Amino acid sequence: MSKRIVLNPVDVSRVIEMAWEDRTPFDAIEQSYGLNEAAVIDLMRQEMKPSSFRMWRKRVTGRKTKHLVKRPDDVLRAYCPSQYKPK
Repeated sequence: MSKRIVLNPVDVSRVIEMAWEDRTPFDAIEQSYGLNEAAVIDLMRQEMKPSSFRMWRKRVTGRKTKHLVKRPDDVLRAYCPSQYKPK
């Protein structure tokens, strides 16, 4: 039996954002929010329109930067340099 994690709307939004980011691995989401890859996929399926979910799955399937084990050694951060720029 698995433990069900309840997230508030702000956390759900942040998990979705992290899941869309190319350089944020599923391991970082699990460490921050306790959701493993399967739970993130379920969350994305529930929260997104079916066409958006399919587009996201196509995008992340096989992407090396989404899995720490497959990640190239030169990828040292979880986000790209243009992300989180001051406004």
